[in-house]
Amino acid sequence: MALDTLDLSVLAVVAILLAAYFTRGTLWGNSDDGVTVARGSSRDLIEVISANEKKALVLFGSQTGTSEDYSHKFAKEFQSRFSIPTMCGDLADYDYENLNEIFTSVDGFQLIVFLMATYGEGEPPDNAVEFFDYLENECEDLSTVKFSCFGLGNSTYEFYNAMGKRTVSTLTEKGATLIGELGLGDDGRGTMDEDYMAWKDGLFDVLKDKLSLKEHDLVYEPGIKVEESSLTVLSPEVSLGEPDSKYVNPSEDDLKSHKLGPFDHTHPYLAPITASKELFNSETRHCVHAEFDLSDSNLKYSTGDHLAIWPSNSNEEVAKLLDILGLSDKKDIVIKISSLDPTVHPHVSSPSTYESVIRHYLEISGPVSRQFVGSVAQFAPTEEAKALASKLGKDKELFHKEVTAKYLNISDLLHVLSNGAKWTTVPFEFVIESIAHLQPRYYSISSSSMSEKQTVHVTAVVEQERYPNVDKVVTGVATNLLLNIQQAQNKVSDSKLPVTYDLAGPRNKFEKFKLPVHVRRSTFKLPSNPATPIICIGPGTGVAPFRGFIREKVKQVENGSNVGKAVLFFGCRNSNEDFLYKDEWVDYSKKLGDKFELVTAFSRETAKKVYVQDKMLEKASEINQALNDGAFFYVCGDAARMARDVQSVLIKIFVAERKVTEEVATDMVKNLRVLNRYQEDVW
Repeated sequence: MALDTLDLSVLAVVAILLAAYFTRGTLWGNSDDGVTVARGSSRDLIEVISANEKKALVLFGSQTGTSEDYSHKFAKEFQSRFSIPTMCGDLADYDYENLNEIFTSVDGFQLIVFLMATYGEGEPPDNAVEFFDYLENECEDLSTVKFSCFGLGNSTYEFYNAMGKRTVSTLTEKGATLIGELGLGDDGRGTMDEDYMAWKDGLFDVLKDKLSLKEHDLVYEPGIKVEESSLTVLSPEVSLGEPDSKYVNPSEDDLKSHKLGPFDHTHPYLAPITASKELFNSETRHCVHAEFDLSDSNLKYSTGDHLAIWPSNSNEEVAKLLDILGLSDKKDIVIKISSLDPTVHPHVSSPSTYESVIRHYLEISGPVSRQFVGSVAQFAPTEEAKALASKLGKDKELFHKEVTAKYLNISDLLHVLSNGAKWTTVPFEFVIESIAHLQPRYYSISSSSMSEKQTVHVTAVVEQERYPNVDKVVTGVATNLLLNIQQAQNKVSDSKLPVTYDLAGPRNKFEKFKLPVHVRRSTFKLPSNPATPIICIGPGTGVAPFRGFIREKVKQVENGSNVGKAVLFFGCRNSNEDFLYKDEWVDYSKKLGDKFELVTAFSRETAKKVYVQDKMLEKASEINQALNDGAFFYVCGDAARMARDVQSVLIKIFVAERKVTEEVATDMVKNLRVLNRYQEDVW
């Protein structure tokens, strides 16, 4: 029987509703990444690889974005050098039940490469948790899998590169074959980039032999397309640097998400900074205390968590890069950014402007990688610049001397290479794909969720360093932004800032001192029983979470709880210059009485420098007794020196007080870690 018009209409509506349900609207809406293909449209690896005709796969486990950045670089170079279509993917985006079938189901499939960061105390990044759960609890056979692995770690941590090592051991236990050697990148020694390049170059040599691959000259092949648009900065759909698409011309649902979230690394909360102040008494050094108001949202935190602050680049650095790229006059031109590969998802909202992309999305102020120098040589404006860039890209020692040791960032480097000539031939696609994505900065929260239910505090030393033979102040991004806000908020007029920021933000959304933030959960927590004693070691801004701990202790006492004694070891240079929260500790002592003890170490007030480790030795008997009584031991601050020294001192205390060997004392400390009674929040 023929369908009448009403029947056809009903069927059409049903079809549209079904499409809306199964595609979540991605058939007609922009994805969060501003590309036409929705990320994670299928979780079946074989389906996605086959549909996009890929013959190699790069998967990353990343917490802060560094591993993701290296993964995209590796995938692009691997594809270019060996003409093998390569897909880069987030471990959280796929299921792995058919991992062992990829090599037999996809014709000509060559290799899987894992780039795996280690988070916290040897833990997997959030996006890799389910992957390891599958490998270790469900997976039985990976005998057809050929893989390589590069780990990103920090040798100052006890569980150095644990996840890279765990990836290799787990996969090989299931029968997978490791091609090449496990690469170990060490952020603790500042050699991550060189470690990566050494591993990559070595792997390429192995692959040419093992897989009989033919290598080609490296030529930039864009995975995205940038086109100038007739839209203007007044067009409502144009992103001017808003944190994500929900803040650009928001719908009613988007407006709800601004208050209700969920808030995470994809969607932050625009939190007002209701109060800020300078904590140092110094003409050359700064430390900012800032209080973020969460009362207009459902964003919550727990004492000991971290606050992620989403920064932007400074006016000065943005102007420098626009200038050397020859884009100063085009900074407000709207560009559309689209993907040439359905598996490539730019981190840049589209449409946007040249300036907005550089200001809000790219890491332009940090160190330059030797790989970037070698890659940008092909776009050099002069033969001399090309030759110098190529030379620096190939010579590790020369690169360190002329680039790293001089703290050159990208615009500095381009200016030096070309002697000021504009790099107008650099494709903006290359700029977006070759410069790392601007990442949130994480700070230990210095307030207590029990006493500050609707505000979250951070304590940040401002990075402004002068180095020998460097003719500029080397500045951090987020801390100088906080300093700019603090001085503007408190109307400080007699201080010259080395860099300034657009405090109003895109479309004035950051006016009245707002910044995008989200909370990252931490395992750095007080004991569940308030009566348990605690020992806290926190020199400098390492004291931040312990301020939160002590404020929580005060609140517990006010609520009638029996609290255990808290001993805080704090160190700084000078009691009159950088003694953080100096007056507050006096107030806490009055409220807590003998339940709180502050032990201070001032390194520059005596002929011999005194550190918190020295004060620990003076209190060896008390520390040993407290730990015998079940105390929890906390360390926060510098991982490279302080945290290691503190552990060594604690071992010495056990040797002296408990009359045991160093080996036994070392095992005692390890046991405290296993019991979660020795916790670190270090960087």
